[in-house]
Amino acid sequence: MTSKILTPDTIVAIIGAGTMGAGIAQVAAEAKHSVMIFDLGDGAGERGKQRIEAGLTKLIKRGKRTHDEVNETLDRISVVKTIAEIAPAGIVIEAIAESLDAKHGLFCKLEEIVSKDAILCTNTSSISVTQIASKLKHPERFAGLHFFNPAPIMKLVEVISGLATSKDVRDCLMATAQSWGKIAVAARSTPGFIVNRVARPFYAEALRLVEEQVVDPATLDAIITGSGGFRMGPFKLMDLIGNDINYTVTCSMFDAYYQDPRFRPSLVQKELVDAGWLGQKTGRGFFDYSEGAGKPELCVATPNSQAGYDLPLLDGSVIINSDVAILRTDGRTAAARAFDENRHVILYDYILDPSSVTHVGFTASGGVSESTIENFVSSLSRQNISASQLPDWPGLIVLRTYSMLANEAFELILHGVADAESIDNAMRYGVNYPIGPITWANQIGLETTLNILELLHAATGDPRYRVSFGLRSAIAEAKNS
Repeated sequence: MTSKILTPDTIVAIIGAGTMGAGIAQVAAEAKHSVMIFDLGDGAGERGKQRIEAGLTKLIKRGKRTHDEVNETLDRISVVKTIAEIAPAGIVIEAIAESLDAKHGLFCKLEEIVSKDAILCTNTSSISVTQIASKLKHPERFAGLHFFNPAPIMKLVEVISGLATSKDVRDCLMATAQSWGKIAVAARSTPGFIVNRVARPFYAEALRLVEEQVVDPATLDAIITGSGGFRMGPFKLMDLIGNDINYTVTCSMFDAYYQDPRFRPSLVQKELVDAGWLGQKTGRGFFDYSEGAGKPELCVATPNSQAGYDLPLLDGSVIINSDVAILRTDGRTAAARAFDENRHVILYDYILDPSSVTHVGFTASGGVSESTIENFVSSLSRQNISASQLPDWPGLIVLRTYSMLANEAFELILHGVADAESIDNAMRYGVNYPIGPITWANQIGLETTLNILELLHAATGDPRYRVSFGLRSAIAEAKNS
């Protein structure tokens, strides 16, 4: 029977001393475990420990650790020369290359080395935990323990159960990860687990909006950070990750889900990959990172300091006069809203926190005068808010993105991959989203979220916008409660 938690007297073995392996080793050592590092590469284990020491030394300089704490942590970490030396380990965490064959070979060997009670874990982010465990004699003690980079800093750990993983092992890993100071979430092994699956619309909708010529990458990033509360826009993030890596993951997800349109790759991103414009690492991606390159130019409406309205914070509707209303988007186009309101309208995009908005996207129905738009832009400028005028497109940018993230989250719940709390925690602590997608959908209203998706589906005819039955079920359950 597996213990409910791995106490500090349990030896932790890390296979692979690269960035992830070294980071996980540091986490375990700072949680008072003795840690063994093994790497086949010549001198790789020592370099991994040196990487840990360098990182901890920086923390001393910043006053985050004392010299004694760092020395004690480093003393708990040993580099072993042969894999046989990890035999005393109570848990083994693999962080080697993403190769199924390599992982099969490693874990079959580990089964013969460690005790029958030891837990075996993979840090894979893309390979099925069930598939890795398929060659093992005892797959019930095998699970995914997916840390995020950099492991000592990022709070999230996804605990992934394969088809054969025992509940005791899952519960033990959840409790242990939490004792290591992490936010642990449990999920079933499906392609992308929680974070990589729910996050796909963050990139996909941005790419789609550029394909549709609604907006340019720099302006979209400014709107989604300035209104949506995200720390980084999708295009800057894709350039940081590497467009080749991001595109490959998307293609992998698309194939894994049998070409489901929700995961369709983008020709815009493929063209960058084909050109070798992979992002920051090559000096060019969606943006130019070469020496001397300036900041990308945004498409920003020009204010007139002599004009404007006395607008309150953008947290509701404002009626300018009998002819024009300034409204928050509900997913309908400005033309549709104008018809329903029987007046011209300016629609502004969804804003997560009206008190901290810095950049907002907006659109206008036909018939709104240039002077009215100028007054609107000028009134925002006086509140230190920049504005970008967009084509009249359903959902605009932020509302459309959040709606798609929520839709995918409800799909995970429907399929039993994870529960709502785990999904929200995963997105907040794994990729630093300002709010969990389930919480957001409940905050804006489940029926409103459904309506936005149905409007997008009707406008585009694209099945990627089909509403998850999980969302429909949540609405029905709320009505019946």
